Amino acid sequence: MPSFKIDTSTAVVFVATPPAPKLVSKQTGEIAIDRETGAPLATVGLLISDEGEGNLYQVTVPSTGVPEGLVPGTPVTVVGLKARDWENTFNGQTRHGISFRAVAITAGA
Repeated sequence: MPSFKIDTSTAVVFVATPPAPKLVSKQTGEIAIDRETGAPLATVGLLISDEGEGNLYQVTVPSTGVPEGLVPGTPVTVVGLKARDWENTFNGQTRHGISFRAVAITAGA
């Protein structure tokens, strides 16, 4: 499925939830790996506010692109943010949504 670039150049972006390992399976605790770089993946909650509207996004980032010490309220810049729609069927239930992925997050806005 195609992905779409998201322009955050005019947005204000803050950390809402600190980085946490992205798990393949909660039962095994296996951490997801970036297919391109081989780096472990992390998920960061970001509050992105632009044009009078603010939204919370869970963004997946290679751990190599996440600086140490990101805590809620930290202003950040998002590098290479993309959105991709997804759909899967499990046990007869079809689910769908939009996933968000970034190349890196840098501290400071």
